[in-house]
Amino acid sequence: MKNLLYSILIIAAIVGCSSVQTRTKGKKNPSGVQNDTVRIANDSLQYELIVIEPGFYGWLAGQPQQGYYSQSSMEISNNFKVMEYNLRTRNPMQYGVNLYTFPIEYDRNIDYGYEVNYMLYNYFLFFEQTYNQRLK
Repeated sequence: MKNLLYSILIIAAIVGCSSVQTRTKGKKNPSGVQNDTVRIANDSLQYELIVIEPGFYGWLAGQPQQGYYSQSSMEISNNFKVMEYNLRTRNPMQYGVNLYTFPIEYDRNIDYGYEVNYMLYNYFLFFEQTYNQRLK
């Protein structure tokens, strides 16, 4: 009787595992987590913005679409936030080594275009909300 019970459990486990494999074979990303690396480039001006942040891609999908904010308002906000962010990268012991790892090269005199400013603006919003930081 014990052998019969063990045999049934083993067969059930094999069937259960094989049914899970067949459901995920058709998916390209079975874990359901999307790649959160976002690359935005302005090839004509040779600028690019690469955001490697877990959760950013999904968060961005819930934000206002391009065209909602004006480019000039995003540029003003980005300029102030980049200055504060870069100040914090120079003082990692005060603000956290893991949050502010690399400075952002952003020159307010250069027109990066709408898309680059949009992504940088939204990255700062994401950064502030996710890590409870205020870049003012």
